[in-house]
Amino acid sequence: MTSPALYAPAPRGGLRQRLRRLADAAVTPLDLDDVLDVFHPLRAGTGESGLRGRIVEVRPETADSATLVIKPGRDWAGHLPGQYVRVGVDVDGVRLWRTYSLTHGPRRDGCISITVKAIPDGVVSGYLVRRARVGQMLQLAQADGEFVLPDPLPAKLLLVTAGSGITPVIGMLRNLYSRAVAPATDITLVHVNVTEDSAIFRDELRAHAAAGHLRLVERYDDRDGMLDTADLETLVPDLDERLAYACGPAGLLDALEAHHEARGLDLTTERFRPVVLGETGEGGTVSFASGQVVDSDGATPILDAGESVGVLMPSGCRIGVCFGCVLPLQSGAVRDLRNGAITVAVPGETGPEGIPVQTCINAAAGPCTIKI
Repeated sequence: MTSPALYAPAPRGGLRQRLRRLADAAVTPLDLDDVLDVFHPLRAGTGESGLRGRIVEVRPETADSATLVIKPGRDWAGHLPGQYVRVGVDVDGVRLWRTYSLTHGPRRDGCISITVKAIPDGVVSGYLVRRARVGQMLQLAQADGEFVLPDPLPAKLLLVTAGSGITPVIGMLRNLYSRAVAPATDITLVHVNVTEDSAIFRDELRAHAAAGHLRLVERYDDRDGMLDTADLETLVPDLDERLAYACGPAGLLDALEAHHEARGLDLTTERFRPVVLGETGEGGTVSFASGQVVDSDGATPILDAGESVGVLMPSGCRIGVCFGCVLPLQSGAVRDLRNGAITVAVPGETGPEGIPVQTCINAAAGPCTIKI
């Protein structure tokens, strides 16, 4: 008698694997993922090709900024307002990564949005603002970041933003005021810009103020001068009663942190650059294995020094968190700008591959060579 086991169906996973091998063989030298990428790039389970998104709208905000609305792939896990996303874009054949705040809450259409301000000589920001097009595919990482509002909300909240520091905060506000029942939280927003024309989301913020959602304090450097933390007591009389959040340039955040610490007040900040706590040295000559050489001071990250002479290096958050900028130090010394720690690579002693270092938070501490 023949065993029934001989007629048992093949395990489903085994059949799927065999079909996959047949499909890969049929499209050699490509593989099945390459073909699927053409017809369904936003599908779930994209494997090594990673999470991607398609640009569905490019909307100018100011003369040098634009909002990109992106349809993410099915593997997108969602986000909390105030978080950021790493975006990978191919510029002149090189994939570069940058980090941008998400400028919205959950959307019914499942899209996400970022607002990018083009900075002088910014390779990626300039590309996204001026050259990105509807239909273009971008690489994405999952949302991350701790710059989010508490739940439940406090009775009173202070938001301080400067320039593009408004981007995570606008996402918070859009989420709060898209709800059926608006929060009862008393919100004061102090928003700083160089000029009125450069203020991103200016009209939207004024509309929130006119609707009674918040108290808006607008400050413009060309009209009011630079914001001094001593001004806050006048601008926000009940300052000590408010839980504070701030996002903007490092100088403003440093001053706000010192100010709030001296008063014993809590402050949550979001930075676009690392906190430089360690001592800086005299710098040195940075040589790249690709041939470029640049003299750099001891306070300039190697990533910035390289980009100043046209060296395109991998990068991500640019604040030392994501490790997307790691490259081998083949020789010489670099200094960690956060804590002053020195890393030294000696040819013949530290291995042929060099020592991995984060180029966004390390500066030259004498002559050094970086492998690209």
